[in-house]
Formats: sequence, structure tokens, C-alpha cells
Amino acid sequence: MPLAARLAKFGILLAIAAFLTACSRDEVVNLETQSPEQIYQSAEALLEGNKPKKAAEMFGEVERLYPYSEWAKRGIVMSAFAWHKARQYEDARAAAQRYLDFYPADEDAAYAQYIMALSYYDQIDKVGRDQGNTYQALQALRVVIERYPDSEYARSAILKFDLAIDHLAAKEMEVGRYYLKRKHFTAAINRFRVVVEDYQTTTHTPEALHRLVEAYLSLGLDDEAQTAGAILGHNFQSTEWYDASYKLLTGRGLELKSKGNSWLAQVYRRVIKGAWL
Repeated sequence: MPLAARLAKFGILLAIAAFLTACSRDEVVNLETQSPEQIYQSAEALLEGNKPKKAAEMFGEVERLYPYSEWAKRGIVMSAFAWHKARQYEDARAAAQRYLDFYPADEDAAYAQYIMALSYYDQIDKVGRDQGNTYQALQALRVVIERYPDSEYARSAILKFDLAIDHLAAKEMEVGRYYLKRKHFTAAINRFRVVVEDYQTTTHTPEALHRLVEAYLSLGLDDEAQTAGAILGHNFQSTEWYDASYKLLTGRGLELKSKGNSWLAQVYRRVIKGAWL
């Protein structure tokens, strides 16, 4: 292509870019001439067009330009939703908290708190990672459950709360297995004890009890091993972990029977009274 033609083409491209920039600027300026409802509807259109970040910013413009309007109130909670959808979790929490600060008794306060909880819950990583977000999610989910028990979000919050608890139990099990495999039996017992005492309603409890049987037998603490087996027999007899503990204990001439006065014996007594699960 001749030089003159290339320069002409380049000039056209510059002109187009300048025009688009001007249009973009005009759009921002023109927001001030629009009603809050019009800006809100523009934000909704961006959200429907799968542009959640831009939608969140547009919802924020409603609050900025018309801070005391009903549309501004809607805009705050919708910006929290849009930021969360864009995976901008800190921005989502900031918007949700702002809504809760300004409108704590409003009908959408439950939803704002739920968004707050989701912003932590959706960041829960794999078991091997730090569990800080899990604890934050549990705390925020508990607020939804306790403060807004009749809201449409309470049921979902309960389900997610249970899943987050299960996640923490899985972390303890992973570390406990690591110690058990390396014959650090006391350290392993401490981890499995956390599952049995603090996360006893999770799916990991039967295995935790079986691992306690293994660890206590390795330390020569037969009474504790038999007591862990007795709890398994009382509550989890249909599981593979009960079968494994049964074979392990009876193979050594031991019974699945509570003995002594250890922490496991205390748990066993609570189980018999029906107050544990």
C-alpha cells in the first residue's frame, strides 16, 4: 500500500477513535440530565447484557446523582449484586454494608446480608488453602439465619452454613491423616477430636472416630480405642468405618465398649442420652 494511502487510513482510524471517545464522554455527562429511573434502567440493561462491572458502576451513579431517592436505595443493593456477579467481592461487601448501614430495617436488608455472606462463601477455596474466608462466611451466614429467619434467603443460608462447616471438618481430617500417616499420633488425635466434638454433624465424623481407633491403638491406649469404636457402633454401624474398626479391635481381642473416663467416654455418655446428635 502506498505511503499516502496508509497515512489516509491511519487518519481515518484516529478520527473514529476520537469520535468514540467523544461519545463516551457525552454519555457520562448526559447522565446528569437523566432521571434516576432512566439511569437505573440503563444499569439493568448492562446487567442483562452480561456486563456486571459496568452495571455496578451505573447503579452507583444513581446513588451519586440522586442520593436520597428511592432509586438510589435500590441502586445500592443492586450494585452489591452486580459487583458480586462480576466477582469483585470487596466491592460487593462494601455496597452491601452501605445498604445495611443506611437501611437496616428495610425489606431488602436480608438480601444485602446474604450478598455479604456470599461474597465470602464463593471465595472458599480448596481444602488445602487458608480457611479465613470459611470462618467469615459462617459468621455472615449465621447473621442471615438468626436475624432474618423468615426471609427467603434463610433456607439457602442454612444449607451453605452446613456446607461450610463440612469444609472445615474436611480440613481437620486432611491434617489429621497427614499426622497419622507420619506416626505423629498425638497431633493426629487432636485433629480428629476437633471433628468429633465440634463438627459432629458432618459427614466426616465416622471416619474421624475410626482414625481415633487407629491412633489410640498405635499408642497402646486400648480403653480410648474401644470407646471410639463403641461410639461408631452406636451411631454409625452401617458405615464402612464401623466395619473397619470392628475388625481392627476384635482382631486384637478387644470389644467395642466404652471404658475409662476419657473425653471420648464423656461423648459416649452424651450419645447414650441422645443429647449429642
